[in-house]
Amino acid sequence: MTRKIVIEPVTRIEGHGKVTIHLNEQGNVDKTYLHVTQVRGFEKFCEGRLFWEMPVITPRICGICPVSHHLAAAKAGDAILGVKLTPTADKLRRLLHMAQMVQSHALHFFHLASPDLIFGMEADPAKRNVIGVIAAMPDAAVKGVKLRAFGQKIIEAMGDKRVHPNAAVPGGMNRALHSDKRDEILSQIDDIIADCQFAVDLFKDYCDKNGEVAESFADFKSGYLGLVDANGNAEYYDGKLRLKDQDGMTLEDDVAPEDYLSIIEEKVEDWSYLKFPYYKKMGYPAGMYRVGPLGRLNVADGCTTPLADKEFKKFKEMGKNGILQGSLYYHYARLIEMLNCAEEIKALTEDKDICSTDIWVNSDCLNEEGVGVIEAPRGTLFHHYWVDKTGKMLKANLIVATGHNNLAMNRAVNEVAHAFIKDGKVTEGILNRVEVAIRCYDPCLSCSSHALGHMPLELTIHEAGGSIRQVLRS
Repeated sequence: MTRKIVIEPVTRIEGHGKVTIHLNEQGNVDKTYLHVTQVRGFEKFCEGRLFWEMPVITPRICGICPVSHHLAAAKAGDAILGVKLTPTADKLRRLLHMAQMVQSHALHFFHLASPDLIFGMEADPAKRNVIGVIAAMPDAAVKGVKLRAFGQKIIEAMGDKRVHPNAAVPGGMNRALHSDKRDEILSQIDDIIADCQFAVDLFKDYCDKNGEVAESFADFKSGYLGLVDANGNAEYYDGKLRLKDQDGMTLEDDVAPEDYLSIIEEKVEDWSYLKFPYYKKMGYPAGMYRVGPLGRLNVADGCTTPLADKEFKKFKEMGKNGILQGSLYYHYARLIEMLNCAEEIKALTEDKDICSTDIWVNSDCLNEEGVGVIEAPRGTLFHHYWVDKTGKMLKANLIVATGHNNLAMNRAVNEVAHAFIKDGKVTEGILNRVEVAIRCYDPCLSCSSHALGHMPLELTIHEAGGSIRQVLRS
């Protein structure tokens, strides 16, 4: 008889998901699935709203990466208005985005991923958590909290609050950065950069001691997608799309973000509410590619800041043709990016124009559609809006960062399950390894935004004593 193993919920990630592992009669893995079980209806209920509202509405997709949706929506609004931002508005948005990258990467590595690296993937789960990290490595835990708080304070200073900020608007920004806030950032930034270097060294130390694990864990071939600037450096706020294959060969380069549909298509499967994007010229599922930190550094030629670029070069030397495939290397890339963004924060806050009040551009233009693309912490994020002549939303298409990695996460789950589940022997530690494979991608399943077919709604009415009085179903 076949058996089915269910991991529900997948822990230490943002959002809700589960894994099903089907075993054959010999107790070995037959097939695996990563199910994204929550539904977000944003593409539909944004229809009829004014595009001006989208930078405020779409951040509610997620409480972990609201800045990414906030800025992608604002950029789509810029395109609808046909405007070019003032230099200060551009820098302020970049500052907001860099702060988001630092706090998000710090949260994932120190709070969610590090327990598996510090204690081992099959360690006692009572110890294998953030509380265990605090007890075993208090200095690392404090640095993780400090990095996250630093990024959140910048977001709050620029957008009123740490979650769901209100700062960017189509055409620019709605407030300037006060000099007191700039000085506060500058007073802390050198310590923050040093803490980022500490984090990079922490993972490099793990690789020195566990090189074979880092190289082989959930290691498989795929394409890689990310934004790069005019010099080929990793770019997080703006740039052109570049796609490479598993051997480092460039498949697509210098693709304008608004032309993303020329290289990407999406497929829906009936066992997940998250779509499956793929490289359309290779078809589904052969066109699997990865985004996020590993994808960005695999397609880039460098980083924009000196300390991060030094680490980037070491990173590239570890891979064949500059490509690293093992999923655990996502953490290495993530920490290099955190360092890169911290250095960018320093450069931006030292810029003489950062406190200027020239932050918004008016427009009499109203284009029928606009595309906003940004590198969210978890990968490339697309917001594509169509509007009528009054600016009312007719249609929206969102390809969330985690969606790009959907095929890859399923592949990672399958690789780990096949490698460790043998003859029906399954332990908690082995199942945690499956979760570790997912956590490498830092998935934000809250950003899942699609459903297939009719979604059943069930309402249960209880009596005061707890008994069920009536069940209503849609």
